Amino acid sequence: MVFKLFIDKNCREEVIANVRERTPLVDEIERLVLQDNISDQLPGYVDDEITMLVISDIECFVVENEKTYAICKNRKRYLIRKRLYELEDRLPGYFERISKSAIANWKKIAKFKVQLSGAVDAVFQSGYVECISRRCFAELKRRYGL
Repeated sequence: MVFKLFIDKNCREEVIANVRERTPLVDEIERLVLQDNISDQLPGYVDDEITMLVISDIECFVVENEKTYAICKNRKRYLIRKRLYELEDRLPGYFERISKSAIANWKKIAKFKVQLSGAVDAVFQSGYVECISRRCFAELKRRYGL
């Protein structure tokens, strides 16, 4: 891959990518370029405390009882005051939807566990387990060659 950077204070900023095929790297570059407000932190709430969570430390986001929670590497749960679809647009490319109620940090998945029923669970580095829907797992298999 070749990277060229041209700095011209008089021109409008644009990014042009010439690629053979769409890959996860291309998707990540596109997401970064199109993202207006790149922030690597997100406020998480526990009781009366607000903690700024580093996005790369979050293992997954889950919805329970119509509330969104971030599960961090210490297995602590933080309330997030955003919906999953809002987070999905804002998160880096290594976060993937694994079910209607969960988004996982692909870099924090330690292994996949197949159940006797055919269901697949994502086991995170902290030991937290979240079920992957069959539809999402099929897409993940296709995208990452599992």
